[in-house]
Amino acid sequence: MKFIMNGEELSVIEILKAILFGIVEGITEWLPISSTGHMILLEQFVKLNEPASFIEMFRVVIQFGAILAVIVLYFHKLNPFSTKKTPVQRKETFSLWGKIIVACIPLIPIVPLNNKINDKFYNYKTVAIMLIVYGVLFIIVENYNRNRVPSVCRISEISYRDALIIGLFQALAVIPGTSRSGATILGAIIIGLSRATGAEFTFFLAIPTMLGASLIKLFKFGLAYTPLEVVTLLVAMVTAFFVSVVAIHFLMGYVKKHNFKSFGYYRIVLGAVVLAYFMMAVQH
Repeated sequence: MKFIMNGEELSVIEILKAILFGIVEGITEWLPISSTGHMILLEQFVKLNEPASFIEMFRVVIQFGAILAVIVLYFHKLNPFSTKKTPVQRKETFSLWGKIIVACIPLIPIVPLNNKINDKFYNYKTVAIMLIVYGVLFIIVENYNRNRVPSVCRISEISYRDALIIGLFQALAVIPGTSRSGATILGAIIIGLSRATGAEFTFFLAIPTMLGASLIKLFKFGLAYTPLEVVTLLVAMVTAFFVSVVAIHFLMGYVKKHNFKSFGYYRIVLGAVVLAYFMMAVQH
């Protein structure tokens, strides 16, 4: 089945592809398993019928849907102007935003290098290695923390120093395959945050980080979209939003009863699969 938009054909298959990309983005953006690793695999089997420049922008901008999920779910907690908050709560919310800004500082010198980093490291070998390395790190850190009691169990207890250190870990995620949520959650656990607090702070950090990345890609691509590109992008973003809501609820429920070792094992297996698949593809 096909639809006609301004003389252009939009097939149901293309809509289904956009939905699939949105599902993968919504799940992998929040779970510490690397959205890039999954996207690079998905793109081998699912090809969008769009120019390479659009696809490059599409990978990043569908994050808008994921970001919106965080804003909707945590709007009250993130809104410093809420009339339902006491003066002390409003002050804590302003402080939270201050810590989010501090955590984003390590990214500032990296932004101009982002394209060069992607050109050099956006390949299956780097992605596979980072998947495996951080998978092993999750297992090591969780084993080390087995008998440790977290020193920070509430968002309001995070210090500016903690925020800066977590921001440094977030900066490591510029290497594809690392996982932004994976790096920041790992850093948070290492410095003593509880799993739930580290995950929640990671969600909040995504708002300026991913919003900034998406806006940069939008401006670079320009505003000359075809109707088909607009529909493809919107379908993927809307899908990413709803799937992100489910993924965030799942992760917050999961970390209250479990550690991150299962994600570590998953990353190791996925990294091995990525390496094996592409090595066989190269040989053929």
